[in-house]
Amino acid sequence: MAGVILGLCSILAAPAVLAAASGDYPVRPIRFVSPFAPGGGNDTISRLVTQAMGRSMGQTFIVDNRPGANTMIGMDIVAKAAPDGYTLIMTSSSVAINVSLYPRIPYSPNDFAPVALVAGSPLIVVVHPSVRATTVKELIALAKSKPRELMYPSSGVGNISNLAGALFSTMAGVEMVHVPYKGANLGVTDLVAGRVSVMFSSALAMLPHIKAGKLRPLAVTGSKRSSALPSLPTVAEAGLPGYEASTWYGVLAPAKTPRPIVIRLSTEVSKALATPDVKTRLDDQGLDIIGNTPDEFSAYIRSEIVKWDKVIKAAGIKLE
Repeated sequence: MAGVILGLCSILAAPAVLAAASGDYPVRPIRFVSPFAPGGGNDTISRLVTQAMGRSMGQTFIVDNRPGANTMIGMDIVAKAAPDGYTLIMTSSSVAINVSLYPRIPYSPNDFAPVALVAGSPLIVVVHPSVRATTVKELIALAKSKPRELMYPSSGVGNISNLAGALFSTMAGVEMVHVPYKGANLGVTDLVAGRVSVMFSSALAMLPHIKAGKLRPLAVTGSKRSSALPSLPTVAEAGLPGYEASTWYGVLAPAKTPRPIVIRLSTEVSKALATPDVKTRLDDQGLDIIGNTPDEFSAYIRSEIVKWDKVIKAAGIKLE
């Protein structure tokens, strides 16, 4: 773990090899890996951002979907690519989670140069109407009075919904039972039917059921309130100070990519996020637009690795 953190610290301080050649960048199409299947959130964000970047940079971006192994297939491709700015990836929070979740991964976080954190997507804490809790404090009290009776579903062990629930349980000092499903939709179906009690899931998945009165929202898991449900407090505001759990998306390049190219790409990401069409589309999906610097993104990844490592170990989460 210490080696991972130190390695990330040193990425941006490494000598900018090939920097002299970066002045004309880019002179050919840029491959942009999305480590998820077409049509999903990562793919949608990748295409929106790269279309705007392509217009600004006068070059074509080719989105290359390489799903599988919880993003590790796509990540490994980029880790081994030439550090010339022509192969990038739209990563997710899994880059910080997989380090502790898997006994072995085919790359190291040290193999990447952080470019920019693009957006974050907080989850919503929802309960079935039969659950006697209308606030986070009431949910905590109920869980304490009925240890291991409240069940929360997710799309599988180690995903952000599972970890958000584990972090909640650890910080609140309660015992809830995680129920992994083969897909998030199956968990939502059982929640709506009342077969499970509470769920930590995306706004997009929850909003239709909330509006229909089939589920009761308690809070959002991000560091600030969601534009989709502005009246809903954060978990931290509602009774669990310091709690924050979001899925996020960010751009990485291979390690040793020349610093001028990394800076150029980071600037172009921020410009793309400021364009009205991209901003509107991301807002409609309940995403919080960020667009920070390489140094800020590097620090954020380090903090996320430490955070989720603690959660995974404290909850005893293991992949079988």
